[in-house]
Formats: sequence, structure tokens, C-alpha cells
Amino acid sequence: MDFAEKTVRKNYVYRGKIVNVRCDDAMLPDGRPCRREIVEHPGGAAVLCVREGKVALVRQYRYAYGENLYEIPAGKLEAGEDPLLAAQRELGEETGLCARELVLRFVLYPTPGYTNEKIYIYEALGAEKGEQHLDDGEFLNLEYVPVETALCWVEDGTIRDAKSIVALQHYALEHGLRH
Repeated sequence: MDFAEKTVRKNYVYRGKIVNVRCDDAMLPDGRPCRREIVEHPGGAAVLCVREGKVALVRQYRYAYGENLYEIPAGKLEAGEDPLLAAQRELGEETGLCARELVLRFVLYPTPGYTNEKIYIYEALGAEKGEQHLDDGEFLNLEYVPVETALCWVEDGTIRDAKSIVALQHYALEHGLRH
């Protein structure tokens, strides 16, 4: 059975710098009308970078949660930007690292119930140290944490960011690591 819902009309409620908000008129598979609240987001790119047994994590304040979070380096895609180029940019800006190769590991749909955001998660291979160059107004601490410690932080709730948890758990599975 096809469960696709049909968009009848897109109704924009808010258009912002990072997100747009819609309250659409739609049609259920059985033909009944419904409303769908959607947050349009351009998506993001994130990079898991492990060097010498340590993972690069950034710790930054996230206003929406009102707290500091540990995350793998990541950032928003610009309109029409190739996720690979965004991943390279964010890795360089937030860590100063430059990877020999970035391998796409996942495309994560963080909250499919109300947003179209996709996060492209890459793994950095052969990263070499350079110089960090943060965006204007971006404040964060870069920390190199042993992979085993980061996995403990996932388990004990210190790391709560979904993209970081997925990337670290995948890395652990691939490398036969257990906490």
C-alpha cells in the first residue's frame, strides 16, 4: 500500500535565516484532509575525526537547550552546497584539521516527524593538523578525547547529541570497541 500524503498547499508561517516554518494543507492516503507542520532546514554536514586513538570533539553552548554540548564538528549547509565541501569547511574551521579523505558514513534524518533536515555524517581519514579558524560569533572549545572515553560519555549521557552518538557508535562497531 502506498502511504504517501499529498501536499495540497504550502503555507509559510515564517521565513528565517536558518529555518522556514510551514503549516501545510495536505491529503492523507485515504483522501481525508490534514494539516502538517514542517520546519524546512537546509541540512548539515558533520565529521567524525579520530587521530591517534582520540576523537575531535567540540564543546559549545547550544541556546535551544540552554547548555553546553559535546559534538563532532558540524555545520549548516549553505543553499545548494555539496555536503562534502561543507564537511571539509567545518572540519577546518572548528578543528584546524584537513583530511586526506572524507568518507560518507550516513545520512541522518534527525527528526522526521516535523523537519526535512538531513545531516551528512563523514569520517575523516588521514587528518593533518592545521589552524582553527572559527566563524565570527562562534565560540567553542576543541578537545581531543580518547575514543573509549567518548564511548563512555555516550553511555553515561555526557554526549547527548544524536549525530555524534550515531557516528561514535558506528565507529565502535566497525572497530570492535566496547565500553
